[in-house]
Amino acid sequence: MATHSDIEENDTKRASQLREERARKHLKSRRNREWRFRLWGRAAILFALSALAWLLFSIVGTGFTAFQQNFMTLDVKLEASIIAPDGTRDPQKLRGANYRRVLQDTMYDLFPDVTERLEKRELFALTSASGATHQIRQMVYKNPSLIGQTVTVTVPTSDQVDQLLKGYIDRTQPESRRKVSDQQITWIGTLKERGIIKKKFNTILFTKPDSRDPELAGIAGAVVGSMMIVVIAFLFALPIGVGSALYLDEFAPKNRWTDLIEININNLAAVPSIVFGLLGLAIFINFMGLHRSIPLVGGMVLALRAFPTIVVATRASLRSVGPGIVNGALSLGASHTQAVFQQKLPLAAPGILTGSIIAMAQVLGETAPLLMIGMVAFVTEVPQSAMDPSTALPVQIFLWSDSAERAWSERTAAAIIVLLLILVVMNGLAIWLRNRLEKRR
Repeated sequence: MATHSDIEENDTKRASQLREERARKHLKSRRNREWRFRLWGRAAILFALSALAWLLFSIVGTGFTAFQQNFMTLDVKLEASIIAPDGTRDPQKLRGANYRRVLQDTMYDLFPDVTERLEKRELFALTSASGATHQIRQMVYKNPSLIGQTVTVTVPTSDQVDQLLKGYIDRTQPESRRKVSDQQITWIGTLKERGIIKKKFNTILFTKPDSRDPELAGIAGAVVGSMMIVVIAFLFALPIGVGSALYLDEFAPKNRWTDLIEININNLAAVPSIVFGLLGLAIFINFMGLHRSIPLVGGMVLALRAFPTIVVATRASLRSVGPGIVNGALSLGASHTQAVFQQKLPLAAPGILTGSIIAMAQVLGETAPLLMIGMVAFVTEVPQSAMDPSTALPVQIFLWSDSAERAWSERTAAAIIVLLLILVVMNGLAIWLRNRLEKRR
């Protein structure tokens, strides 16, 4: 017969077993939750990487063909009876000569059997008329002695021919649904067999400014304008931003006004960029009277955009330096200003420089502020100074993306690739400078 002590001992064992079972269940449940959390985390990373890969693939897949373009090599007869019928070599008359007819005669000589007017028009449409005539005009204007000779020129084909040869125009569709006729396709095939049409590296994309014709449009003006804007923004934002951060962290009294300034600077970093465009429009253009669409105004507007980012990065870098550095300098007799500028600031320089370059990379991709100050203008010249009309690469991408022709989509994606490469280089430079300066410490 079980005693009272045996019953208590059994109850204690059962209670202990129940606690152990509940603990095992709880531990298993916790491990399952942790496993699910890791699974969801990996799935989120995989989804983000997949979205990024899809984005890059779509951009590169659309734009890589723009780095090559089809050109025609033509033997052009610069007949004096057309270019200079009066025998003079006056530069103004040479500029206004009928170079279009010279190019037409060259194209007609390739297919002498083409006699009807409509067929001649279709044949002439195979080449980029405006680009080719401009190129021939410049050759004659710079060297009038070429008149009467036969010169070999390489000119771009029309955008429709280029798209056809790149496979973006379906030849199997009915002729009524294509912008290239069956007869033109036959001529293009003949010119390819003769070696007159060849695909080459597209130097136009990198050496020419914007154009109404997609086969002649380049990003040279936009890239130069963007570089000017970034340099101007850097020269304005860096000293003001670093100086403001130094004053707030090291010299400003700690009171409600300082706290208010710090809060507003932090809030400025989250303000939509178009607000800075409105501010620049009101101050630099309407009040100061500066011209629209110039890199100087664009740089100052984007300096306002980069200012809070540089202040925040600088303050974080200054606070990462231990207080012992300043205290040690003060104990050796240095003034507070000397301790800050000679000891603390050099140690914080890697973080400040990294944050500043990242801020410049951020403003390089801004579009809305530049639209507000008129940098959406159609500019056909590469700017030579900060006071010349210009555009920026993001704005150029915005303008091209609004065009309907297929060739503009190709150019838009190519410009995006160039912009991404510039951003990668700038971020890589920031990391390299930070590592190099940290090693010197």
